[in-house]
Amino acid sequence: MRILSVARRSLARELGLEKGDEILAFNGYPCEDELDYEYYCSQPKFSMTVKDCRSDETREIEVEKSENELLGITLEKDEKTNRIRTCHNRCVFCFVDQMPKGMRESLYVKDDDYAMSFTCGNFVTLTNVTEEQLEKIIRLRLSPLYVSVHTMNPELRQELLRNRFAGKIVEQIKALAENGIQLHCQAVIVPNKNDGDELAYTARELFKYYPTVKSLACVPTGLTKYRDGLTKIEDVDGEYSKKLLDLADALNAEFGVDFLLPADEYFIKAEREVKSTEFYGDFEQIENGVGMTRAFLNEAEEEFSKISSKKLKKAKKVLLISGVSAKKINDDLAKKAMEKIENLTVKVLAVENEFFGKTVTCTGLLTGTDIANALLKYFENNEKPSEIILPANTLKEFEDVFLCGMTLKDLKKLVGCKITVNRLGGYGLVRLLTK
Repeated sequence: MRILSVARRSLARELGLEKGDEILAFNGYPCEDELDYEYYCSQPKFSMTVKDCRSDETREIEVEKSENELLGITLEKDEKTNRIRTCHNRCVFCFVDQMPKGMRESLYVKDDDYAMSFTCGNFVTLTNVTEEQLEKIIRLRLSPLYVSVHTMNPELRQELLRNRFAGKIVEQIKALAENGIQLHCQAVIVPNKNDGDELAYTARELFKYYPTVKSLACVPTGLTKYRDGLTKIEDVDGEYSKKLLDLADALNAEFGVDFLLPADEYFIKAEREVKSTEFYGDFEQIENGVGMTRAFLNEAEEEFSKISSKKLKKAKKVLLISGVSAKKINDDLAKKAMEKIENLTVKVLAVENEFFGKTVTCTGLLTGTDIANALLKYFENNEKPSEIILPANTLKEFEDVFLCGMTLKDLKKLVGCKITVNRLGGYGLVRLLTK
């Protein structure tokens, strides 16, 4: 990695490093990316192999520094070091394969990068990880990692991922866990494949490494209407969800801890209350749709507890946008808000997903097009509200654009109504309703 700049009065300057020098290795190991640099430069003592930009000669530099002392260099960003490791699988349940054409280019990237698992919490399959890279994960202490295990049956995993190397997961999990790399795992459940006895087998095999393997989430396969030519997978109903939840309860009772964590969607389809806060621990799997509902409800309850009953001076009519699966939760919160605040009317509009298909019921996959169409249809028979509240997870992070490419500005123009984005979960919803 090439040095872009060296800070004045820095340790790097004292060591004779200059702009253009290239760091080749740390402690004899190749310097391949910023993970190598960040890890070794956090150590009090290490060696660097550096190629001098003036003489093209290499030299070894021994570094000793205090714990919090920085080296003082900026590294050049190049295509090689910034390249995302992509997926080598052809999973039967792949959501990207079910995406329509013409969407944002980034939505078609199949990342499977252990560095992003460590830094961002992305789930990876490890099928593209070499023995050298596995050793690097252990050496650099890249922990925790988030691993898409799906099954600990090697032959079944090869079938589900359609990758002849997928069966290596058993040895990989063993190596990582025995070397202290904490793992959060997931299984995307394909009915009649990796559920039932197979799921129980996977959970028991992974629990052998508890608490280093800290959890196993089971999440349903996301099915869109764009599945022509793809493996047939059945959608799950309430009865199926009840059986899966019962199995999870039985296994957790066997383990004596809440290790197998079903996604919220199973509770919603089974019409069962989500588990208590204690069940989800530190909510490490929340981005996987596990515990998101409980966290949202907790935030809302906390905010409601701060609010005394009052009467608004002017009548306020609010319309909440929701996915189909979250309608009941939002209905309950709307009812509670109206009980506390006189002169407040709150209705929930559950938007069906025409873009991806009606089997997709979560709020986060609603498009601007479907929201706009649902609102315009609603306004044919209903008065326009004072305010529409839109969940932030329908928009791209840090950008007011929907999955379909429509912008928030476009939506406001189409529906001709005030739209407020709730960016603070349960806290934000209650504050917006009751202010």
